[in-house]
Amino acid sequence: MHLNLFIQSRGHHEAAWRHPKSSKLPLTDIQYTVEMTQKAEAGLFDSIFLADVLGLWNDVQTTPFNWLEPITTLAALSMATKRIGLIATASTTYTEAYNLARQFASLDHISRGRIGWNIVTTWSPQAGGNFGNIGEVSHADRYERAEEYMTVVRGLWDSWADDAVLDDRASGRYADPKRVKPIDHAGKFYKVKGPLNLPRSPQGRPVFVQAGSSDTGKRFAARHAEAVFTAHLEKGTAKAFYDDIKKLLVEEGRDPSQVLILPGFSPIIGSTEAEAKRFSDELNGLSDPEVGRNRLSLRFGGHDFSHLPLDKPLAPEDFPDPKLNESSRSRTEVIVGFVREHKPTLRQLLAKLAGARGHFVFEGTPEQVADLMQEWVTEGVADGFNLMPPVLPEMLDVFIAEVVPILQKRGLFRTRYEGETLRSHLGLQRPEA
Repeated sequence: MHLNLFIQSRGHHEAAWRHPKSSKLPLTDIQYTVEMTQKAEAGLFDSIFLADVLGLWNDVQTTPFNWLEPITTLAALSMATKRIGLIATASTTYTEAYNLARQFASLDHISRGRIGWNIVTTWSPQAGGNFGNIGEVSHADRYERAEEYMTVVRGLWDSWADDAVLDDRASGRYADPKRVKPIDHAGKFYKVKGPLNLPRSPQGRPVFVQAGSSDTGKRFAARHAEAVFTAHLEKGTAKAFYDDIKKLLVEEGRDPSQVLILPGFSPIIGSTEAEAKRFSDELNGLSDPEVGRNRLSLRFGGHDFSHLPLDKPLAPEDFPDPKLNESSRSRTEVIVGFVREHKPTLRQLLAKLAGARGHFVFEGTPEQVADLMQEWVTEGVADGFNLMPPVLPEMLDVFIAEVVPILQKRGLFRTRYEGETLRSHLGLQRPEA
């Protein structure tokens, strides 16, 4: 079973920042991220993950959704840890391909092979206003750009052969120029000569992580991803997604064992079910439904939900068609699917989303949490989990102290690191140049 820690805000519940057991450190204090990462390393997690947004959301008054830029943060984490993998988000839409390739290759050298790249195409309208030369980009155009972007960065990471550096002081030859090649890419969106100006990194290139779950996103994952983060409110949809991705991988001629599917999982853990329920009630009591309504609007590209009463059952017709959404299409499909199946009130839906923004939330004892995780892995619903503690560090500490030993006792999770790189932790092959 593979475990990634998703570090965000002071926890993944929207009211976590107000809870007395959340960290008191500012989100811009690097010590906070270092401490969470070191805890995960002590718990033998495969990796940690940092998300990113490229603009200020309109709910800054009530939501601390801003933190340090993730790529530079990984450099600091590389020096504060030794074995755990480090994954950061970077946008194919708003980042120059040559710069991204240099940054992630440098990070892989700095960390000695522990870096992953969460590939996003960036959907937020706030981002479009900050990059005037590009502006907002449609869903289809984002993925067309991303396909060409992957060609460029792969080429740059492979522009140095593994044996290009000689470092031969006696002969005076540092590198073999015949083993370093330009890529001479000239496409619709990018023109990049190459080669990269630093040698190939320990992993060859970073581990590719992706989180799109729309039809286009899933096909993109089948072509490129080595780990897939995905959001599901229910086990049934998670199973369908797992089977779909594994099928698409075969269609793309790839080995399904070389792509791990890690659904988001946000457990609220108590010594008894009642204690877990009390903790959940505390968090929900700190939530404001109108904050949730605003976040729902942002998810649907700014759609106005103000006319919907909080306590009337919802129907799919209350939402815009997800297929017409140019922003986060996959997450909106999850939400509308849940509404179609369960017909919750708006208040109930907002409470469901408050826990982890559409990821799976569970309340229970350590044994019950371990049982659920084992069930999902053994039944082919997941290869592991993107752990999203509702409150940090409290629920991470409880998970490591109470759940990890159960998983280890059952032979489901490592008792020590075997390898040195993120690829070795995940059982992934190193790509040849």
